[in-house]
Amino acid sequence: MEKNKTSVVVAQNLKGGYPAHVVWDGVDFSIGQGEFVAVLGPNGSGKTTLFRMLLGLSKPLGGSLMVFGETPRRGNPRIGYVPQQHPIDSEMGIEALQLVRLGLNGNHWGTGSASQGVEEAMAVLKTVGAEELAHRPLGVLSGGELQRVFLAEALIGKPDLLLLDEPLANLDMRRESNFVQLINDVVRSRNVTVLLIAHNINPLLPVLDRVIYVANGHIANGKPSDVLTSKSLTDLYDIPIEVLKDSRGRIAIIGMEEPIDHHGHENHGDDERNYREHQHHE
Repeated sequence: MEKNKTSVVVAQNLKGGYPAHVVWDGVDFSIGQGEFVAVLGPNGSGKTTLFRMLLGLSKPLGGSLMVFGETPRRGNPRIGYVPQQHPIDSEMGIEALQLVRLGLNGNHWGTGSASQGVEEAMAVLKTVGAEELAHRPLGVLSGGELQRVFLAEALIGKPDLLLLDEPLANLDMRRESNFVQLINDVVRSRNVTVLLIAHNINPLLPVLDRVIYVANGHIANGKPSDVLTSKSLTDLYDIPIEVLKDSRGRIAIIGMEEPIDHHGHENHGDDERNYREHQHHE
């Protein structure tokens, strides 16, 4: 990370998980303002655990985690979040514009005029290329269209940090690339810091500043060229890993017990089960 960049997220000797199940320990990293970061790793490795900690929904088991120089807290308006699971009833009548307006601010919704809310929502829908979806019910939108609307909902509050949990899941290769480029445009034009959980690293490689790779109770972080190597991942997994690259620069990671599914959908395994089991402790 460049020294002149403001640190948005700083982790020191961080331990994550739940009292009965530590998922990783001894983690140190910092993420600068305006960086585009991919969070990678197999199911149950603790990627969603990291997001929950950043959102103030879970506390570290040890060490420290700072966001904007403060302890993470729930409902921080400087953080935009798009969860992996965002269930939409096919019969739901709410329109895309209405959903995005709700994202103006969950805490002081209604403080501005109705027309102002509409104008802001339409502007951010236009930013993500979804202006024509404004008056369409969510229940009839495709997966790619919904992702644009959810991104607009997260962006309308003008966040400084954007957390995206598997936004590329269930998108075909062309839509993956288009959506990655859209997010990259937002990162660069608004100087927003983005953490994006993904399984398929290849559409992200041309735009990434940093990779956080979570596996085997540890985290490796750095530039993609430093982390996504046979040596780095072998050290992380503590088993032989080979990173292969084709003529177009796409990579394949070989040797993991639970290989990354480059076209599948991750349900986060232990992360989500632990979340449900421990909700009542929060």
